[in-house]
Amino acid sequence: MPKIKTNRVKYPEGWELIEPTLRGFEAKMREAENDPHDGKRKCEALWPIFRIANQRSRYIFDLYYRRKEISKELYEFCLDQDYADRNLIAKWKKPGYERLCCLRCMQPRDHNFGTTCVCRVPKNLREEKVIECVHCGCRGCASGDFSSSKRDDEDED
Repeated sequence: MPKIKTNRVKYPEGWELIEPTLRGFEAKMREAENDPHDGKRKCEALWPIFRIANQRSRYIFDLYYRRKEISKELYEFCLDQDYADRNLIAKWKKPGYERLCCLRCMQPRDHNFGTTCVCRVPKNLREEKVIECVHCGCRGCASGDFSSSKRDDEDED
């Protein structure tokens, strides 16, 4: 959760450009936290929170690394203020983890048989067609999924 905005924090240049979007994510997060979770499994109640945290981190990652619209100072400020997950972004920079949904999906200690999550298996290697990660609700974040789905779209034409 991001730190509370106070007058003591000095905001870097360019903050005004990304603040409305980050406030929107904050409002969505608050709404997801307060949503009733009647009839859902305990883990399913947390899925919207994981998705919003991932979207917020991806937004800051894209602004800095892909579109190069924010400065390093503003990027570091966002990481320090917990607007983005520093460890998740570090994994996104590595090959094979470009689409990683959450860090729990790649930790062997959280899964049976000491492997990674089923959502990390490329779609063309899965036996089942529709799967959901128990931890975050992801339906497939393997980096190979994008290229294989792109090939399937080209075959249809």
